[in-house]
Amino acid sequence: MVAQRHGATSWRSKFSGRLAEAPSLGVVLLLPQTYMNDSGESVAPCAAFFHIPPPRILIVCDDLNLPFARLRMRRNGSDGGHNGLKSIIAALSSQDFPRLRIGIGRAQGDPIDHVIGKFSKTEEAALPGIVERAAAGVERFLTDGIDAAIATINAFGGGLPDAADDAELQTE
Repeated sequence: MVAQRHGATSWRSKFSGRLAEAPSLGVVLLLPQTYMNDSGESVAPCAAFFHIPPPRILIVCDDLNLPFARLRMRRNGSDGGHNGLKSIIAALSSQDFPRLRIGIGRAQGDPIDHVIGKFSKTEEAALPGIVERAAAGVERFLTDGIDAAIATINAFGGGLPDAADDAELQTE
């Protein structure tokens, strides 16, 4: 969504990922094409090439430990058990990069099946709103900085503005 809004339509293969420039924001967008557990192999070379220090790298990832639809933005921190973040931390030799975590919740059974599985119909219907909230947070980070983005994303506890909607999504 951020790419579409800001004219980043020319994606090319680079740094073991898909890279596009968003001229209106003065940034590059990177979609690693490695296995998630090896994301650092894509992120670190891109950051080095463009001379981007870790505090200016925003990582957007899923999070099993957050309820579905809950967003959480942090300035820095540990990997929290997320293997993709663990790879990025190791490759950058730093935990000092912001991250936007998007809750997918935990389900019964194998976590891997849940992560790569399909969304329920209720979850699928909620996705456009979740993507919109995440995109707004990314744009706020890029235009107004990490503190403003944290305030935007973590409002309402990172959940939906309407607590009834949030509770409905948690029960499915």
